[in-house]
Amino acid sequence: MATQTLVSELTNLIQESKRKHTELRNAAEKSLDEIKALRSTSETQTAADLSQRPNFITPFLIACGTKNVKFTGIAVVCLNRLAVLGGLPRSRLREVLEAFRDANGAGIDVQLKILQTLPSLILNYPDDIKGELLAAALNICTALQSSKNPSVNNIAAATLQPLVVSVFDKVIDEDKIALEVPTIGEAPSDDGPIQLRAAALDAYRVFNDLCLLTEADKPLFLKSIGIPQTFGLELIESVLTNHSEVFLSHPEQANILRQRVMPFIISSLSEKLNFAVTVRIVRILYTLLKGHLDILTSEGEMALGLLTHMLDQDTALWKRSLCLEVLRDIFVQASLIRRIYAMYDAQDGRKPILRDLVAAFVRISTEKPVLIGLSQQSTIPSANQNNNGSEQAMLEASGVSGIITSPSGPTEPSAGLSTQWSSMKVACIDQLDKVNPPMIPETYIYSLTLTCIGGFADGLAKFILPLTVPEKPRKKALKQSEVDPSTPSDFRSGAERTTATSFKKNPVPANPLSLGDHTLFDQVKICAGIVEDCWPAVLATCSTLLYAALDSEYYHTLVRSFQRFAHVAGLLRLSTPRDAFLTTLGKAAVPPQLLTASSTQQPPTTPPTQNSSMFSNARGLLSVDSLVSQPERKAIGDDTATTLNTRNLLCLRALLNLGIALGPTLDTAWVIILGTLQEADLVLFSSAKSIRTPVTVQKSETQIAGESQLMMNFGTEVKAVETAASRLLESTIDFPNTAFLEVLAALCKLLTQYKSSTSEQSVPSSSTLSIRRGSFQSHRRIASTIAAPAKQNQEDLFALAKLGDISSINMDRFMTFEPEESGWSLISSELVDSACSPPTATSVRLRAAEIIVRLVLESATISLSLPDDPRGIVQLRLLETLDLALKPLQLEDRQMPVAVHLVDIDVHRIILEGLKSLLEQCGETFVSGWDTAFKIVGSVFIESLRNGKDRRETSSKASTGSARLIRSAFSSLQLICSDFLSSLPNSCFLILVDTLYRFCTQDDDLNISLTTVTFFWVLSDFISGRTTSFTVTSDHLNESDDQNLVKLASGDGKASSDAALWMLLLLRLTAVTTDERLELRNSAIQTLLRIFDAYGDQLSAEAWSVCLRSVMFKLLTSIEERLQSTHEDGSDISEQEKTGWNETTVVVLNGITKLLADYLDVLSDHHTFKGSWQSLLDHFKTLLSYEVMEINTAVFKSLRQLLSRGNMKHGKTNFDKASVDLAWCLWSDCLPTVSRSKYEKAGKTKAFNNQDYFLSYVSAFQEVYRLIEPQLDVDRVKTMLKLMRVAIQQASAATYSADIDYLTPLQSQVLESLKMIRTNIKGIPAALISHVAEFVALAYEPKSSNESKQQPTYVALSKASMILSESLITAHCTDTSIYTSGSVLLSLKVLAQPIVLKYAFPIISKSISPWRQSTISSLAILKAILPTITSDTLGEEVVRPIWASIVTIANGLTSADCEEAHETTDIKADQEFDVTSFLSMRELITPALGSSTILDKSRRAYMESLFRMSLIHAPQPQELPQVSQELLAVLTQPRRGSTTDSPPSARAKMSYICIDELLSLVAVHDSSPARVKLAQAAAPYLILRAGLTLRAYIADQPLRGHMPQPLSQRKELLYILKALVNLRCEPEGIPDMPAVESEGKKHLLRLYPLLSRAVPAASKDQEVLEWVGKALYEVGLEFAV
Repeated sequence: MATQTLVSELTNLIQESKRKHTELRNAAEKSLDEIKALRSTSETQTAADLSQRPNFITPFLIACGTKNVKFTGIAVVCLNRLAVLGGLPRSRLREVLEAFRDANGAGIDVQLKILQTLPSLILNYPDDIKGELLAAALNICTALQSSKNPSVNNIAAATLQPLVVSVFDKVIDEDKIALEVPTIGEAPSDDGPIQLRAAALDAYRVFNDLCLLTEADKPLFLKSIGIPQTFGLELIESVLTNHSEVFLSHPEQANILRQRVMPFIISSLSEKLNFAVTVRIVRILYTLLKGHLDILTSEGEMALGLLTHMLDQDTALWKRSLCLEVLRDIFVQASLIRRIYAMYDAQDGRKPILRDLVAAFVRISTEKPVLIGLSQQSTIPSANQNNNGSEQAMLEASGVSGIITSPSGPTEPSAGLSTQWSSMKVACIDQLDKVNPPMIPETYIYSLTLTCIGGFADGLAKFILPLTVPEKPRKKALKQSEVDPSTPSDFRSGAERTTATSFKKNPVPANPLSLGDHTLFDQVKICAGIVEDCWPAVLATCSTLLYAALDSEYYHTLVRSFQRFAHVAGLLRLSTPRDAFLTTLGKAAVPPQLLTASSTQQPPTTPPTQNSSMFSNARGLLSVDSLVSQPERKAIGDDTATTLNTRNLLCLRALLNLGIALGPTLDTAWVIILGTLQEADLVLFSSAKSIRTPVTVQKSETQIAGESQLMMNFGTEVKAVETAASRLLESTIDFPNTAFLEVLAALCKLLTQYKSSTSEQSVPSSSTLSIRRGSFQSHRRIASTIAAPAKQNQEDLFALAKLGDISSINMDRFMTFEPEESGWSLISSELVDSACSPPTATSVRLRAAEIIVRLVLESATISLSLPDDPRGIVQLRLLETLDLALKPLQLEDRQMPVAVHLVDIDVHRIILEGLKSLLEQCGETFVSGWDTAFKIVGSVFIESLRNGKDRRETSSKASTGSARLIRSAFSSLQLICSDFLSSLPNSCFLILVDTLYRFCTQDDDLNISLTTVTFFWVLSDFISGRTTSFTVTSDHLNESDDQNLVKLASGDGKASSDAALWMLLLLRLTAVTTDERLELRNSAIQTLLRIFDAYGDQLSAEAWSVCLRSVMFKLLTSIEERLQSTHEDGSDISEQEKTGWNETTVVVLNGITKLLADYLDVLSDHHTFKGSWQSLLDHFKTLLSYEVMEINTAVFKSLRQLLSRGNMKHGKTNFDKASVDLAWCLWSDCLPTVSRSKYEKAGKTKAFNNQDYFLSYVSAFQEVYRLIEPQLDVDRVKTMLKLMRVAIQQASAATYSADIDYLTPLQSQVLESLKMIRTNIKGIPAALISHVAEFVALAYEPKSSNESKQQPTYVALSKASMILSESLITAHCTDTSIYTSGSVLLSLKVLAQPIVLKYAFPIISKSISPWRQSTISSLAILKAILPTITSDTLGEEVVRPIWASIVTIANGLTSADCEEAHETTDIKADQEFDVTSFLSMRELITPALGSSTILDKSRRAYMESLFRMSLIHAPQPQELPQVSQELLAVLTQPRRGSTTDSPPSARAKMSYICIDELLSLVAVHDSSPARVKLAQAAAPYLILRAGLTLRAYIADQPLRGHMPQPLSQRKELLYILKALVNLRCEPEGIPDMPAVESEGKKHLLRLYPLLSRAVPAASKDQEVLEWVGKALYEVGLEFAV
């Protein structure tokens, strides 16, 4: 491409120069031929070939000399191309530059092309362009730079700068090969002329001329007529910036700086130059100060001093801004600051440049307080209300004349520092394009001051902090400590803390001033000097700005600077500046006016609790959800804020971060940090809890927005503070003990100050408010006697919380070192004093107690991993700490008001709960301290049982200090008894027994007493597990008290001591059984008996005898005495209490009985058993005498249970005859009953029910009978039967169901008992049968109508007794005594009752009805006894009543009053049953019924019953024979007919059976006397029966006319006619009629008149007529007709 271009341009040049410029054309043609002759393929090769042909450029040089624009343009383009490619011949470079000089005026395009070519020449020909050629090139550029064309001017300036810089680039290259390059000239220096090489000489000449041109002097090397001053300054800056090392290494250049540059700068700054020049001069000054201060010591001192002077208020704003911008860039360079300090401030005789500079910041920050919005607390800067744009805001802030039209109003300028109007998008020092100064905000200098301070602090921190890290792995941690307080995310939360790092592995940060061998030690000393000299000014400046109106970014920068400076001072162990900065930062975190406001607010209506604190949660952190809910309202509603805002919290977080970073080095400064944290807690607490009425204050929208902005992100900032506070406390884990004690001392000091203030409050004072400060005047605490107590309390709650939290974090320290060395003694004593101090507030005392407990628990948990010996020491220490906390509360002379006493109780309760938690966590690992634990548990009792006298007075109750404490103490005792008995030493068991007794006998909490009773069982179980048998003898109780037991229990012999301890336990428990509380004494009794039951196997017979006498009988005696007093007439004991003692008696009886029954074999082996049995039965008899139903029941149950275990088959004989007789006497002589009236009189509300009582009585009989059976006689049996009948009759009705279908338990037991009685003794069967018959009759005996209560029905008993009677009689039917004694007769009589009553019995049974059961039993009895009663063994006087009862039963079978039947009765089924039963009975009794032994009266009664039951249609009463009338007389009497037909009988089948029976009795059989008697008795009733039917038919049928006879009547008529016709009667059964002889048809002869009269009536009924005719036919045969 280059070859083509050259060819093309040469061709054009030839064409253009054909006529006028022959020389030019010829030269061009030659050059064209040369280039065409080249065979190179690449541009590089072509350029190399052309550079070897000097004549090739001749046409281009000639063209430039022609002054022709066209020719010149073509030539310059080609030269430019060759220069770029390096194709110019080196020998003709001078000519080329001359040609360019000649072409300068050819036009803009040519000028621009020349400027484009010059850099290529310098670049491609560096070794050739030097000296004069360099000057020529630069002159060309400077000449073009003076062009009036802006484009050429600017491009020339832009080209000149790199050309000048390239000159110095060659110097650098030359210096690298200095030994190879010869010197060619000299230049002046401070030490005289020096020889220079070519490049250095060129650089010297160029730079010197630039300075001369800038100063408007004539140059020496360059032939330029001059350059603009601003451009010259820019060139100088460019050179200094790009090649500062050249000036440092070349004295000739340094000489220029000293001789020309610095004097020019200083003089220029002193003059009133324009902005454009000044800004460039300032830039050069900054460059020199930054990079060349070492070679400009004096000049730098003057310049820096001038800068300080220029910061004065009378200097123009833009010039002050330029100076501050320079200082800003200086202060961000820590090494430069150190160099300035080392060169001036640290040198004697020099000005304190750095100190003066920092002091100037103080003046700037305070010169216009209104402008920066200075107030009591930092606020949000307020913008102009009519701010319509950023430009307008900048105008107003700059204070330019004419912009502000009035001092106030809508155009009021902005106040405060904000990035919106206090900064510039482009700094003044960078605005090189401006001729006039830009519009600068008036607050711009303040923002620059703030930036300077920030850079200053950052530079110090970045240098010092790395030097404090002794080990590389710790660098990361230290970097985390030095974090930006504005970024809470950098902090770790408390949950992320790991305690694996031990305080032994984390040393204190190294003091850089102690690193004497370090290479940077001198620099460290310089930093220390800077801090010491500058901290007052820095503090003053920062303190002012802390209370100015700053936006968030500026405020964060300020706080960060504050933090960094304090951090550096602390690391250097400079306590004075460190404490000053900490104090000031603390004031900014909690401004004094907020602290004052919080102390003067009204206290809250609700008393504060520990949870009200903002710093009182688990780690003492902030919790301000209640504060951030309505931050705007708080800010708007009050003129003066009464709570912290986000900026206060930011300062607080910075302070906490300093505490984290400097922790081990703070020493006494801890009180500043912790005090500030405490004050912040107080302010937040006050603002959260105070109830205030918002005051309406007129505020502008800007003010409202600003105040709202102060509370923005409040919750986020609070959480950041929480994290910092958590890390602050956690960092103490790395502290050595000495540093840790300093922290504890600071916290304790906070508490101590409070105690002193409370003491002062007890004395009346008129002071209203006093602010106390700590050792560094930083801890501002409210100590007013009239200040709100809640606020003062809150401060101490904070201190306590921190003390507890820091102790929790350092638990490993307490486990490792001695208490005094680790701080445990200091902590525990301080907490105990706070918890037990009467003047201390309630919330503080309670919180202190809680912290004590928490620390004890945490220590105990950690101690679990220790070996036994050190763990025992720690555990004892912890228990002693708890005991120490209770000692002040137990002082006898502690007389306190009620309110204080109540707090004492709460503190006591917390300690007791702590003991419980301690036991829960590590009770099983306790090595020592159990006696202390019992001491703590027993602290709730006012009087102890530690001495022997107290032990003997076991009947006394234990008194507690407060009912509220008993449950807390009991929880620990419960744990010990349930889980840790095996861990107790022997010496503690006596204490445990006494403690159990005290808890049992206290009357504050019944449930605790009841539960404690069970622990007697637990302890007994534990003691018994340690021995196989108890060697209890009568010697243990020889003395009048239990002193001997105590002595034995304390002995060395394990067996005897365990036995004595066990016996002592029983005696303590026995004492509890006399308690007035029912539940407690019953529980004690049950537990006592349960112990005997469980461990009775380990007791010998003698031991049992001792226990029986000393425990059980004594217990019964005390019960009897109590019952005697409760049942005396006139006793004022309530029924409820009486009932309670009754229940206790029952419990005692049941328990003792079970024990004696279970161990009867062991007891009976001892020689004292008979006496004990007699005593026991005497006790039973005494108890029965009180006639208490429950007690009586229990007595007989006990008797039964005891007897049931004795004299068993194949076993030993426990009861001899005398013992059995004693039991029989008790049972037979004692049936005390409790009447219903007595029961109700006693005020019983429960329904009267004595079933259980009589049931137990009868149950006891069964065991009594078993034992006396061998000696049984009739008298005893009769006594038994009589008592059982009394029991049944006096028993109340069943509670939930009537005894109709089912027997009551009592009735069942009685019947079972009767079945038990042996009947092989004469007289017993008869007695049994008689009494059972009485049981059958009980259901049918009339009931008293006076009883309003439900009574037993005895129906089920009656039916069961029927069965029993049946079995007894059938079993002994051959025993004549049962007949002669009337037992059988009585049984039959009572059995006849239900049969006769049948439906008339009002009680309906769901099971078999009584009359059916009676029928079944009667038939069975008849079948069994008939052989006996029909024999000759019995007299008539015995048999006849029996037969009368039999006839009654038979009559009852056939009869039934169906009208009285219940609606659910199945009459047909009952009829079938009766028919079957009657037929069975007929078969039994008919053969014997005709016996002469039986009275005719009985037979007539039987026949009459058959007659009446055979009536199917009931006749009119007058139709039946009357009493004095013969049976058949009624048949001859006239009867009126009737058309009213009576209904047939409901038991028609039975009626026909009765007719058949009459027919059968009249019919001829064997004509034996018995049969004849039966026929004679039955014949009249049969004739009467048939006659009534015929008579009714004769009278009624004619009246019916053509109507048929009712079917039932016709059926009856035909049945009777057929039976009469077919009947062959007993000849002697019916007397003969006069003059008529008949054998088998006498009954028809008696009915002949009626039969003959029936013929006309039956004329319309052929069948009736037929059978009437047959009857008459039979009569005719009798008459032989």
